[in-house]
Amino acid sequence: MPPLITSHAASAVAALVIGGAVLLRRKGTPSHKALGRTWVALMVAVALSSFWIFEIRRGAGPSFIHLLSVWTLISLALAVWFIRRGNVRAHRGFMIGTFIGLVAAGLGALAPGRALYRLLFLA
Repeated sequence: MPPLITSHAASAVAALVIGGAVLLRRKGTPSHKALGRTWVALMVAVALSSFWIFEIRRGAGPSFIHLLSVWTLISLALAVWFIRRGNVRAHRGFMIGTFIGLVAAGLGALAPGRALYRLLFLA
């Protein structure tokens, strides 16, 4: 598997694990904030790296997935913006929504014909 896809997938898996931990743990603690910052950094890496992955359309340029990556970056920025202004409810909504998007993208990556499916089930 190409290094770009490997790093993209590794960042996504780490984001799934850390994001799940953040959602399950107590909110507002120093560890929540540290893990949250790590999760945001991983999600930014996942979203940015996706702009150089064109597997779905095989070199035909950006796809709908790239629009989701743009939305991910916007959602993360808004979540950080809201928490810095004390709007916990909006922060929570954007973070949970972004995590759900990560899970959905991961499930989509496991679809037959996708690189991750081939790696895990056909290799």
